[in-house]
Amino acid sequence: MASEPLVLGFDTSAAHCAAALLRGDVVLASRLEGMTRGQAERLMPLLEEVLAEGGAAWQDLDAIGVGIGPGNFTGIRIAVSAARGLALGLEVPVVGADGFEARAAEGILPAVPAPRDQVYAALPGEAPRLMPRQEAEDAARGAGLAFAPEASPAGIAEAIARIAAGRFETVTEPPAPLYLRAADAAPSSDVPPALIDE
Repeated sequence: MASEPLVLGFDTSAAHCAAALLRGDVVLASRLEGMTRGQAERLMPLLEEVLAEGGAAWQDLDAIGVGIGPGNFTGIRIAVSAARGLALGLEVPVVGADGFEARAAEGILPAVPAPRDQVYAALPGEAPRLMPRQEAEDAARGAGLAFAPEASPAGIAEAIARIAAGRFETVTEPPAPLYLRAADAAPSSDVPPALIDE
């Protein structure tokens, strides 16, 4: 086994399917495919392609990193479920990385686009939350930070893999989705039929 850990990172929290394979600091393979649907069907074949391109097999992995959101509810569930299943089957640790960590860079306010002219953002000194885009933009300007939320930034999977590489030896809990807003779907308002005992 090589001394540098082999880490597979992936994300489906937006309209994309992204994966990257890292050995230490070296990116062995990386893909970012834009797609509005079909992530569930594409994710596993994409991961296998990235492994093959990097000259690795599933059993070579030392850890897995997964994007936990915020973002698309279904996409987040797809990636987190896949990561947890793979970690159990391969008996390797899995690390969840949120979209703010994965987008962190010097001089910018990490933000993830959301529906209806809103963003998920982590304002300085505050917990991440859903807010109007203008509020986040004003806060970034006031803090002297750039503001450029991007749903599918290049390098998202590599960033997730790097976060996992730095934490996999100490992780104790499986990743959980990071939802910062309520689901768009709501329970039916129809009155259920009365049940009759005979």
